[in-house]
Amino acid sequence: MNLIRTISIVLFFLLVCACRSAAPPVAVSDRPVSNNRMPRLNLPMPPSKPLEKLGWILFKGGEKKLMEEYKGKVLILDFWATYCAPCIEGIPHLRMLNEKYGDDLLVIGLHVGGEEDRPRVPAFEKRLNIDYPIATPEDELTYLLLGTDTRIPQTLVFDREGKLVEKFVSYDETIGKQIEKTVERTVKN
Repeated sequence: MNLIRTISIVLFFLLVCACRSAAPPVAVSDRPVSNNRMPRLNLPMPPSKPLEKLGWILFKGGEKKLMEEYKGKVLILDFWATYCAPCIEGIPHLRMLNEKYGDDLLVIGLHVGGEEDRPRVPAFEKRLNIDYPIATPEDELTYLLLGTDTRIPQTLVFDREGKLVEKFVSYDETIGKQIEKTVERTVKN
C-alpha cells in the first residue's frame, strides 16, 4: 500500500511539473530572443504602404498624404496632445516658424492624444490660436515615425524632397532653437 501511495505521489509530482510552461528565454546579448526558434522582435510591423503614401485626416475634413501633397515644401510634423505641457509650450514657436517662412514651410499638428482627448481639440486650437492644419495621423504613420518612443511632443522636419532631416523629442528653449536652426538650414537648401 505504501508503495502504491509513493508511486502515486511521484507520478502526480511529475505530471504537475511537466505541465508547467517553459520559462521565457533570458537575453544575454543584443540579438533578438526567441521561443521555439521563432524570433521575438520588439519592432512594429513594416507599413503596408510606402512612407510617402501614409497620411492623416484633417480635423476640418479631408485626407492628406505625406509627400504626395507637400513635395517641394519644407514640412514639420508635430505629434502632440492637449494634456501635454511641453506640447503647449512648443505650439507658439511652431506658429512663429510657420509665419516666418510663409510658403516655404508647412506645419502640420498631428494629434495623438487618443479618442478621449479628441473632443478637447477644437477649444484647444482656438485657445492657442493655432493657424496651421490639425489632423489625426494614420496609425502606421505614427508607428513608422515614432517607433516605440511614445513621448510627446515629437517634431520632425522633412526637406523639400520628403526626406527626414531631424527629429526632436519634447520641447524647451534649447530644443526650440535647434528646431529653428534646422528649419532655416533646410529652407535655404
